Amino acid sequence: MSSATDYSEAGERNRVAGQPLSHLSIEVGHFYMDELVNGVDRIHAQLRKVAPIVEAQMAAAETEFGPGARVSTCFLVDDYFWTRTASSRSRDRDARRKSDPREVLEKLLAAAEECGVRIDYLAREAGCAEVPGFLDGEPVGEPVRLAEMMAARIVAEPERDSTGRRPPTVESGWLCNGRRSSEFDAGQAMRIARYRPPEEFGARNHSIFLDVQLWSRQLEEVAGQQVETILWSCPFLASIWQLLRLGMIRDEGAMVAAPVPWEDPWPADWSRLPAVVQLNPRAKPFAAYRALSVLPYSYLGIEHAVRVILDHLQLDDDVQAKLAERGAGERIPVEVPRQATRRLNHIFLGDV
Repeated sequence: MSSATDYSEAGERNRVAGQPLSHLSIEVGHFYMDELVNGVDRIHAQLRKVAPIVEAQMAAAETEFGPGARVSTCFLVDDYFWTRTASSRSRDRDARRKSDPREVLEKLLAAAEECGVRIDYLAREAGCAEVPGFLDGEPVGEPVRLAEMMAARIVAEPERDSTGRRPPTVESGWLCNGRRSSEFDAGQAMRIARYRPPEEFGARNHSIFLDVQLWSRQLEEVAGQQVETILWSCPFLASIWQLLRLGMIRDEGAMVAAPVPWEDPWPADWSRLPAVVQLNPRAKPFAAYRALSVLPYSYLGIEHAVRVILDHLQLDDDVQAKLAERGAGERIPVEVPRQATRRLNHIFLGDV
């Protein structure tokens, strides 16, 4: 089956666009912007650990899927929080200069080449919030408000005997994998309630309860006026990033954040880059049946939160069905589980 087939069914309101797929997508690392702008020692130390892991995973993919196994690599740049929380650094010209894409990306890609780590695709975290349209290397039109779109797909698990004290996720911006301890509080103000701990839904013997903040609200100055805006959380944007890598997101049937080949000089502003940039013209497809992230150990908590979020997102049934159909049609069939978290794996590195 062609890797770029378009699919449609009778009675569908929107055509579901096909998407090229690799067997495996490897995220070769992640750094906060302050790590990228402050020297190269930490970058080199991590990438040297990543290089043999990537080589081993490519070999494992060939063992499983044959010598024609399709494997691509990617790297996510943390530009969202650096720009959205820049008010505290507004007078720090040196910080702004150091975060110039022309400096950051040259440093990162030079380090990757020196350490023998290939980066096929470069993505921006801000592109997981809003995906800009691009034509001839320039932003055009209105961006796809991707984070808002995915937030509308969150389905929190119903709680038995809830008191209703806590507002729903759509209002609070908080999502958990069970029942919060506050849900046991007494309904009457003067009544002393016995404390009960939170409970994980479906816990095995003991609970591992997690409450994740998906967004917060903040005031920003726009055209001289204070306007309330949404600041999306790192785990929520990371969950969208993983779904993009798994080829699971469509907007009215169309692909979202399709990689844009890039050969021009780097711009001076992050917003002038596509959400996903294709660096290697011979790269295998960006999205894949399976995704692996090789990350510092400090990201373990974030990725735990990502898995909770993914388990509460209502994903497109048609996209899932076509992925499963296509996987079954591969020369060596690929199982595509319905749960996105079963297609996602991690390797966590010790401190560098």
